[in-house]
Amino acid sequence: MYSKIVLSFLLFISLCSFAQDTTSSDGLFQLARKAAFDEKNYPKAIELSRRALDISPKYSDIRIFLGRVYTWSNMYDSAKAAYEYVLSYDAAYEDAYAAYTDLEYWNDHNEAALKLVNAGLTHHPNSETLLLKKAKVLFALRRFQESADAVNDVLKINKANTEARAFAERLKEAVAKNRIGISYSYTTFDKQFADPWHILSFDYGRQTKLGSFAARINYANRFKQNGLQYEVDMYPRINKTFYSYVSFGYSDDVGVFPKYRAGFSLYANLPKSFEAEVGTRYLYFTDATWIYTLYLGKYYKNFLFGARTYLTPSSNRVSQSYNLMARYYYSGNADDYLHVNIGTGISPDDRQSAILINSNYKLVSNKASLDWRKSFNRLNILGLSAGWVNQEYLPKTKGNQYEFGISYQRRF
Repeated sequence: MYSKIVLSFLLFISLCSFAQDTTSSDGLFQLARKAAFDEKNYPKAIELSRRALDISPKYSDIRIFLGRVYTWSNMYDSAKAAYEYVLSYDAAYEDAYAAYTDLEYWNDHNEAALKLVNAGLTHHPNSETLLLKKAKVLFALRRFQESADAVNDVLKINKANTEARAFAERLKEAVAKNRIGISYSYTTFDKQFADPWHILSFDYGRQTKLGSFAARINYANRFKQNGLQYEVDMYPRINKTFYSYVSFGYSDDVGVFPKYRAGFSLYANLPKSFEAEVGTRYLYFTDATWIYTLYLGKYYKNFLFGARTYLTPSSNRVSQSYNLMARYYYSGNADDYLHVNIGTGISPDDRQSAILINSNYKLVSNKASLDWRKSFNRLNILGLSAGWVNQEYLPKTKGNQYEFGISYQRRF
């Protein structure tokens, strides 16, 4: 028993000594990482890394780490010197190319970043890390098709690559300069309305230097009336992290459509493959309705999970709508997915049901929907959808509505 206690004590002392080891390059490297990541003390991390390199000048991992700390400290020339030193004696060192590419990319030296990542790929052609960095650099250079090709190469190697999946979703609208689309939805009711609803939409979109825009014409037959609505959607890019959504719609057939509709959102592509949105929607029938929305999504391997709420303030209450969604990408293409949504309340972004926001009675509803999309020859996308809504359309009176849709999009 006594010997076990002594052995445990000696092991504890040994571990403590290693944790505070300042005589070996490994010990100093451990302390430098702790200073950088736990304490956010970059000058201390630099000093400890330099001491470690005095002991082991060609310890590549330490020198690459030092270069990254220089990068985070905006010491561009020092970081560059660290990476070039490693490549001078190890021209195939993958992490050196990755870190050096990041340095040039973050400083908007995209042509230099592209040369570096291509050099790294000559040694490591199947590197998911380098291929994804290449995709981001090409995106910054507005070489969207080449960027998409690089992302697709990553997903061919590993279709569960979370970061590549998130980036592919951002890319899909930028790949082709033009797109046209047509969609049709059919809604039938078991109680609320005797006649089904029909909505037919035609749209044209184009990619520009400022972002994408789309013009759309919607035709609907609802309440035994026909109507037309004209819409314009824009997605201006702000920087590598943020982009926005601006929308406006008009119809002279109030009742079938709102007279005016508008929207604005700010989107953020966050670290760890998260995405977020905060925005507002505006509907005007005979008076104005303002609706506010929040969304948070997370890419994980082949999936996108998300939660969204719509909040509609009024004089005596705040109407609420909540939605949970999951999307499964069943191939390497960002347009090939199965999408499931469950929720409560009415969404102003739902063209089939948004008209019911104009109801005098604050409707309570539960809903579920399923969407399937498939790309053909990369530029043709077919979509099918089905949905169910159980809706309280009068006090203590509920009915079901069933929605079916089909869509086709062509990019060119």
